[in-house]
Amino acid sequence: MAEIMLEAKNLKKYFKTARGLVHAVDDVSFTIEKGKTLGLVGESGCGKSTTGRLLIRLLDLTDGSVIFDGKDISKLKGRDMRHMRTEMQMIFQDPFSSIDPRKTVSQTIREPITANRILTGSAVDQRVAELMEMVGLAERLADSYPHELDGGRRQRIGIARAMAMNPQFIVCDEPVSALDVSIQAQILNLLKELQAKHDLTYVFITHDLAVVNYFSDEIAVMYLGQIVEKAPTELLFENPSHPYTKALLSAIPVPEYGAKKDRMLIKGEITSPIDPPDECRFAARCPQVFDRCRQSCPPLRERESGHYVACYLD
Repeated sequence: MAEIMLEAKNLKKYFKTARGLVHAVDDVSFTIEKGKTLGLVGESGCGKSTTGRLLIRLLDLTDGSVIFDGKDISKLKGRDMRHMRTEMQMIFQDPFSSIDPRKTVSQTIREPITANRILTGSAVDQRVAELMEMVGLAERLADSYPHELDGGRRQRIGIARAMAMNPQFIVCDEPVSALDVSIQAQILNLLKELQAKHDLTYVFITHDLAVVNYFSDEIAVMYLGQIVEKAPTELLFENPSHPYTKALLSAIPVPEYGAKKDRMLIKGEITSPIDPPDECRFAARCPQVFDRCRQSCPPLRERESGHYVACYLD
């Protein structure tokens, strides 16, 4: 039986506003096997990044729990949480804004090592050199500043910093969306190599379905703070069941001149995430909506082995 690295149980994150509570993440549950990648996809504002931050406790939960390697980390504080964070890291979307522009490459990579007092003296310099080599950064760049580097190299710095503590689990928050297509492939291949070599477990957050198809073992589709479909990657692409998933997949361009594809266009207003009604979050835009969808929110149910769908349609 596969070992479970992380389990999210009924995650909720609400933000207070003058108009009411924003349900950014609302009752999200899933598990991730050790050494595997879960792709988290959906349009901007659906709660993907917030979910990623909840998993590693960059944000406190409104409700729910996160079980990491058999331990409930939901309420850890102080030294216990500081120790746990050496096992969990994050690679951010924008490699320029996520690193200190006043620090050189070597200083940026060195920072988590010295802050956590993992190594001292010359051992730190040796570890920094190892990490730079690991992510494909030339030794001559050690004293360079972020503004002197291109986006691909800056993202390699972020990856090296994430790997500095020898983590088991990494949240990749749209790590290639700010990069050119040719550089995207290099970064994705680097992440795959590191995963294979170090037995890493990933949550890969993106809105690019072509990328998640290549990179992920399983995919969870989010809409307005909830998971509406979750399945192994191949199964999701072959047999999408939720109307929103079908619409997303129909938007993938066909890389062939003159090729035509049937598009499923989504119309209607997006339901407000502020105190949403007890109905399907997609009901206002769904072309197949019926009365039951307006009466209650469908639960995420298993329709076939490993394929979960939150929809009343058969």
